[in-house]
Amino acid sequence: MPVYVINDNGKPLMPTQRFGKVRRMLSSGKAKVVNRCPFTIKLNYHAEEKVQPVSFGIDAGSKVIGVSAATEDKVLYEAEVELRNDIVKLLSGRRELRRARRNRKTRYRKARFDNRRRPEGWLAPSVQQKIKTHLRVIENVHEILPVSKITVETAQFDILKIKNPEIAGEEYQQGEQLGFWNVREYVLYRDGHTCQCCMGKSKDSVLNVHHIESRRTGGNAPNNLITLCETCHTGYHQGTVKLPKTIKRGMSFRDAAFMGVMRWALYEALKEIYPEVKMTYGYLTKHARISAGLEKSHRTDARCISGNPNAEPPKEYYYQKKVRCHNRQIHKLTISKGGYRKNNQAARYVSGYQLFDKVLYKGKECFVFGRRSNGYFDIRTLDGTKLSAGVSHKKLKLLEKRKTYLTERREVAQGT
Repeated sequence: MPVYVINDNGKPLMPTQRFGKVRRMLSSGKAKVVNRCPFTIKLNYHAEEKVQPVSFGIDAGSKVIGVSAATEDKVLYEAEVELRNDIVKLLSGRRELRRARRNRKTRYRKARFDNRRRPEGWLAPSVQQKIKTHLRVIENVHEILPVSKITVETAQFDILKIKNPEIAGEEYQQGEQLGFWNVREYVLYRDGHTCQCCMGKSKDSVLNVHHIESRRTGGNAPNNLITLCETCHTGYHQGTVKLPKTIKRGMSFRDAAFMGVMRWALYEALKEIYPEVKMTYGYLTKHARISAGLEKSHRTDARCISGNPNAEPPKEYYYQKKVRCHNRQIHKLTISKGGYRKNNQAARYVSGYQLFDKVLYKGKECFVFGRRSNGYFDIRTLDGTKLSAGVSHKKLKLLEKRKTYLTERREVAQGT
C-alpha cells in the first residue's frame, strides 16, 4: 500500500510509493508519522499542492461499507468497514432494566402520558448511528486523499423504476437490459442471495430468478419472482424438485425499509458537506462489475461506483471494524445471593493495555478482545480468529492505542 502524505497545512497530497525517500525524510525530521494504519506522514515544510482528480466510491450498506478511491489508472485506497449491529439490542436491554427498576422502586407512580414529540427529521438511533459511521468513514478518506468527486450507492435497486418501468431520464437510457438487472437485483437482495428452496444446502453458487406464476399470468413483478439456485431451478423444471408450500406470490418491500430510510438521509447529509456528490444504484454497479470481469465484494463494488472499474487494483486493502466507545452498564445482570449485584466495570488499563489495543504477538498483528486482572489477555484478529485465550502481557508489544475503528491490512486475492 502507498504512503499517504499531508502537507504542512493539513491538506492531503497524492500518495507515494517511494519508501526510501519517506524513510530519509522521517530520519532527517522533514516529516513525521501521524497515523500508523493506514500509514500517513505530515510534511514539516511547505510543498506545492499538485494533485490529480481522485474519484471516491462508497458502497453504502447496513452491515458492511465498501470504500474505494482511485484515479483513472490506479486504485489509491480500498477498505471494507464492518458496522455495529448491536444498537437495537443494547437499547432494548436498557429499556428493560429501567422498567424493572421503576417497578421495584416506584410502584406507586402512574405511568407517564406519552406526550413527547420527535423533532422533524428524527431517525431511529440504530439508523442514525450507521449514518454517522458512513460520514466518518468518508471524512477519514478525505483527510488522506485529495478527493474531487464522490459517488455513493445507497440502494441495490430503484423502486421508482420497478413501480413505473416507463420512467425516463439519462440514467435509464442505457438499454433494456439494465431494467432487467434492476428488478433481478432487488429480488436477489430481498431473498438474501440465498436459494429459497434448499436454503443453500446444494452449495450451488449460481443463482437464478424464477417466476412463481407463469410469466404470462403473473408478469415480471418482484412479487412473482423468487431466488433459486441453478440446481433447484433446473430440478423444478425437470419435475424432480418441488418448491416449499411457504413460497407464494405477494412478497412486500418491507425488507428494504432500512436502506430506504437511510439512503436519503445519508445523501442529503453528504450534499451539505461536500460539493461534488452523486448517487447511483446497485444494479448499475453490478452491470459495470460484470462487464469489467471483477469478483463480487464490497470494495470492488465501490471501485465500480467510483467510475474506475478498470483501474490497477491494489495488492492489499484495509478491513475496519466499528466498536463501541464506552460500556456504561454499571452492574452485571446476574444477581448473587443476598441481592448483591457485581460491578460490571473493570479497570480501564491492565498491565498497561486496554480493550481493543492493537498488539504484536509472535510476529502477527492482533487486538485485545478480553483481559484479566492477572495480566492475561484474549487476543484475536478482526475476522474472529482467536490467537490466544490467555497470553501474558509480557509476550505482547503495543503497536497502537485503541480506536473506535479497528484497522488491519489484508491481502487481495488474485482476480479482485
